Amino acid sequence: MADHFGSPLAKPLFGTLAIIGLGLIGSSIARAIRQQKIAQRIVAIDASRDVCERVRALSIADHVTDDIAAGVKDADCVILCVPVGRMGEIAEAMAGHLKHGAIVSDVGSVKTAIVTQVAPHLPSHVSFVPAHPVAGTEYSGPDAGFSTLFLNRWCILTPPDGTSDDAIATVRALWEAMGSNVEVMSPEHHDLVLAVTSHLPHLIAYNIVGTAADLEAVTQSEVIKFSAGGFRDFTRIAASDPIMWRDVFLNNKDAVLEMLGRFSEDLSLLQRAIRFGDGETLFNHFTRTRAIRRSIIETGQDSAAPDFGRHAKDSASQ
Repeated sequence: MADHFGSPLAKPLFGTLAIIGLGLIGSSIARAIRQQKIAQRIVAIDASRDVCERVRALSIADHVTDDIAAGVKDADCVILCVPVGRMGEIAEAMAGHLKHGAIVSDVGSVKTAIVTQVAPHLPSHVSFVPAHPVAGTEYSGPDAGFSTLFLNRWCILTPPDGTSDDAIATVRALWEAMGSNVEVMSPEHHDLVLAVTSHLPHLIAYNIVGTAADLEAVTQSEVIKFSAGGFRDFTRIAASDPIMWRDVFLNNKDAVLEMLGRFSEDLSLLQRAIRFGDGETLFNHFTRTRAIRRSIIETGQDSAAPDFGRHAKDSASQ
């Protein structure tokens, strides 16, 4: 996989681009946009005064404010980088201050709920193109961001029916300029796919690490001391932002519960195979899943390097 961008854009896509929420994703977007010259001016908006001060110190935006109305009024594009549960209130707060022709997007890990929460508040003179960059790390805050977070990762666009083709094309160009591969699908299909590829793995990781924490007292620190690579990777996933993941599960519960039911059925089959010494079933299952891992490497979504191909700031799917 490439680890660097190509040449910056010859001409910026936007005059002013506003980012609401300067955590890992928002600050990474700001860095990538600045590096690739995607916008002439970057406005950073965050409710936290401490975050605003840190963004100023990092110099990753041209203007920093905690005032949503003032921050979005001149923006050609506004990207919501806040937890899923706050999308509706943010949309309502900024709706009356958006300029004609502006594009509103987001980076949420759930799409149907975001469309339901955000779209009703937006005026007819703006376009709404929801997006989900399938990239991230377990770190958070403006210092955690880096410009290559989205490089060679997928970004899924889920425009509601009736969204203009020009707006979709512009948001596609935005993410491609930040190094992403772009796919377009319906919000409902996105939520089903991500339930199994991202949401369920996080739920399992949180559960396994929680179980290990309960056992820690019994085993007298041996769970932590002798953690192998598999458990270490679970702890990395389970260290993700608890607010974000709380909102993901509450806002994609139907798809997650469907996938959790199927997972439980498959787990019961493996449990039965172990109980009755059915080695053939175990071998066939492990062979099939090993092939999936190889496919992920072949498509460039990870590497075959040791330690799961990851280093301190490499991306992990959200």
